[in-house]
Amino acid sequence: MLLGLTAALANTVGGAIIIQTQDPGDTFEGRIKLGAGNGSSKRVQAGISGPAGDKFKYRASVNYYDTDGYLPSTVLGGEADPVKDLAGRVKLYFEPNDNFSGDLRLSYDNLETRGFYFVIPRSDEANAFSSFFTPPNANDVTSPIQVNNAGIDNRDLFTGALRLNFNLGGGTLTSVSSYNSTEEIITGDAYDFRPTDTAVYQFLPPEFSDLNQSQFLDLSSWSQEVRFTSNDEGRVRWIAGAYFVHTDRFISTGNMVDTGAGVFPVYREPRLTGNNRTSTFLADSQNNDAWAVFGDVTFEFTDQLELDLALRYDEDKRENTTETPDVFLPIGSTSFQGQVRSHSWSETQPKFTLRYKPTDDMTLYGGWSRGFRSGGFNQSGVGAVADTNNIAGVNDLFEAEVADTWEVGFKGQFLDRRLNLNLALFDTKSTNGYFFVFLVANSTQNLGNLDAKYKGAEFEISGKVTDDLELFGSAGYTDSEITGMEDPTVIGNEAPLVSRVTYNAGAHYRPAVGGDMHLAFRLDWQHTGETWWEPYNVTSRDPIDLVDLRVGLEAEKWAVTAWSKNLTDEKYNAEFSPGGFLFRALPLRYGLDFSYSF
Repeated sequence: MLLGLTAALANTVGGAIIIQTQDPGDTFEGRIKLGAGNGSSKRVQAGISGPAGDKFKYRASVNYYDTDGYLPSTVLGGEADPVKDLAGRVKLYFEPNDNFSGDLRLSYDNLETRGFYFVIPRSDEANAFSSFFTPPNANDVTSPIQVNNAGIDNRDLFTGALRLNFNLGGGTLTSVSSYNSTEEIITGDAYDFRPTDTAVYQFLPPEFSDLNQSQFLDLSSWSQEVRFTSNDEGRVRWIAGAYFVHTDRFISTGNMVDTGAGVFPVYREPRLTGNNRTSTFLADSQNNDAWAVFGDVTFEFTDQLELDLALRYDEDKRENTTETPDVFLPIGSTSFQGQVRSHSWSETQPKFTLRYKPTDDMTLYGGWSRGFRSGGFNQSGVGAVADTNNIAGVNDLFEAEVADTWEVGFKGQFLDRRLNLNLALFDTKSTNGYFFVFLVANSTQNLGNLDAKYKGAEFEISGKVTDDLELFGSAGYTDSEITGMEDPTVIGNEAPLVSRVTYNAGAHYRPAVGGDMHLAFRLDWQHTGETWWEPYNVTSRDPIDLVDLRVGLEAEKWAVTAWSKNLTDEKYNAEFSPGGFLFRALPLRYGLDFSYSF
């Protein structure tokens, strides 16, 4: 959903990726796609678009995906990651006259899967403490998934947006109104993600020996943006506008005693009787208001030289109410049920970019920008829990991130635009950047703050070797260093979730094979270098290499495609959390798709 450039940039430090769906056409058309693959996976996609009278056009689509999963669950049997996902989108475009147009977009997504199937490796499964004091290893893929509670992850997403464009002669006035809602309940096993008789806590009383967990999220927001965009004619072009968003959010997180009867979801109140009695429980509601004003002006001094100046001011006020009953608040916490805490963050974000085009096919550019990502509240009481567990940098409140970036680059097209080259160099200083911590004691997911600097380069190349063959590749290098945190011992370490090097390469080959048919061949290779996961740099994941392949036969109206992801069946962990929590990446997937257009 396109909410507008400036709205999409709100609270994003590095900018935003904006996805704009294709506008409906002037003639009726449709497409259906059927697919099947390993993991008993099935996919059905269908879409139609076209005119509805002289003034209206529409586009509608639906997508259904179902799989038994790909990651074996040894205790429960079957797979740990089944998925059912049903999504639909509708777009209605209208243009009553040359001076007024707009579109209405609605989307819905229902996801049913599972969560919390983490792995904490052991060198000897018969000995619960065999690796208890062993430093964690982000590369360990030897221990299987052994959760004894399947759990659920059910999520409903709804989005609606109305965009109105008014042509006022000197430019376009645009209004974008939107509404979003998310409701999600996740349940599953808890530390150490094994059955009671093999868990680390097996020797403790039943109320401590094995736990499961539940998290509930209910979020809704509405926003309004108004902006004016000048016409493209002339040497000066500009945009000015304002944006407002209101958000209501409730979240509860808790551990329950695993009585062997499965997992029962906990929503807004702790579960005090029956199976799965609540052991820990935190609940908070938030009422947030954020607004921004922005402007952007581009001066085209000559056909070759232009300067872009932008300025944005954001202010975000968040109000957090502690909904946790006092008896469940952690020892050492200063919070109490009904407590209301407020905090505001604001930042002025200037930006300038200078572009020079020595020829029509070459652009040199350079500039500086400030990015802003608002702070917020972790759940009430987690700061005390983090202190008890000697985890620094995690508090009930996390601060806003501000990042200052210098960037210079080059974009060029050569050989009659058959060869494309892009190169960018950047230097970023981040203050109060985020890092993630999962607290075992109450199964909460939290954000902490650290300062870091990043320097690096990105290079892209693509070229049409022949009319049928295109080759492409890219490379990235990032040197990161932590420069400040609550615990100064981490200074000098590499920043979390940053890979020093990444490489991508691929080929797209589409020769004619008779009539209107073409062979379609697409190969993609991705290399991700060593990755550190948390500020202490306790363990890093080794470089991984992933290969995707698609081979198909395409005609004007239909196509048959065989595809694979992670073709070499690389075994690796997609996530690592402090405490040794590993989350397995998906193995080899493959399948066959058939599509037909009408």
